[in-house]
Amino acid sequence: MKAKHQRLYLALLGVAAIAGASGLALSALKDQAAFFYAPGDVAKQGLPLGRAVRLGGMVEGGSIRKLTDGVTITFTVTDGKATVPVQFKGITPDLFKERSGVVAEGEFRPDGRFVASNLLAKHDEKYMPPEMAGKMAELKPAAK
Repeated sequence: MKAKHQRLYLALLGVAAIAGASGLALSALKDQAAFFYAPGDVAKQGLPLGRAVRLGGMVEGGSIRKLTDGVTITFTVTDGKATVPVQFKGITPDLFKERSGVVAEGEFRPDGRFVASNLLAKHDEKYMPPEMAGKMAELKPAAK
């Protein structure tokens, strides 16, 4: 076989190996991908049943309820267009409160309820830990 043909076969083999590896990686990751929905998206598109998704929005004021078992809470997530009832069993993040941003990871049930396995509380861009806020106040020059 000529050297020219050997290089061509090696190049084709390399392309096939890269394509095969990419296909395997995408196949393995497709079950791990979590799509992001807002309550308005769910109202328009319907419930994405049977797959892991993320639901994001604001915790509706007055909607947080603790169940009698002490570790399960229910609340409502809204985006101003629609609302979705959420149930979560576990310890909530420190920043989780009414009228604050939240991203819940979990799945929808056929009854329209979202069962979250993880909660991520969001804060605004002005957030500063209390320890840092005190130090920043000390560093500011006194106004004259």
